[in-house]
Amino acid sequence: MVKAIIFDMDGLVIDSEAGYVAAWRQTALAMGYQIDEDFALGLSGANAEQVKSYLLEKLGNDFDLARFSELSTDYWLAHVEQYGITVKHGFFSLLDLIQQQNLAFCIATNSRRLQALRCLKLAGLENVFSNVIARDDVVTGKPAPDLFLKAAEVLGHPIADCLVLEDSPIGIAAAVAAGAPSYYIPSQFPIDEFACVQANSVFNDLQQVAELLLIHRTLRQ
Repeated sequence: MVKAIIFDMDGLVIDSEAGYVAAWRQTALAMGYQIDEDFALGLSGANAEQVKSYLLEKLGNDFDLARFSELSTDYWLAHVEQYGITVKHGFFSLLDLIQQQNLAFCIATNSRRLQALRCLKLAGLENVFSNVIARDDVVTGKPAPDLFLKAAEVLGHPIADCLVLEDSPIGIAAAVAAGAPSYYIPSQFPIDEFACVQANSVFNDLQQVAELLLIHRTLRQ
């Protein structure tokens, strides 16, 4: 039986990826470069070190990463102030079930803490998660297992009893490395076939996950 739920954040709980992609592409253009949407989408779910590596590989070793980080933050803020950050379909249904069953839950994200808290506040979720495990809390981000192992420690349950919900192949790989069961709810298409194989199950959205947990609760009664 699952005793705790570990949520990824970007692309799973909140639809923040559209803002990141728009900001990354706009920043590159302002700096005299061009990155296509597919490349920008490929940065989603990666930790900061990986994003830097991908950018240098794509745009050259002389690419100004500090300037890119500064500008992209400004563009991202402008984007979310105009369009907001929406909560993904099914999250509140799933949250209700988790709370009804008194399951422990938290977020484990590759984002830095200040960025994660800012995103949650902009989405109206600043008071939902008592525990937010961020990139600042571990030595190595996903796809390393550190974030999920730290989350299990904070929640007080063995990692094998913690269900990881992830939307990216990087996140699923981290869950497997940690030894946690995982559900893959992809936010990008085409769906990654290897992540489908690695995950315990694949769902279209969090609403389907909520419906499955409801069935399991009903069967136990």
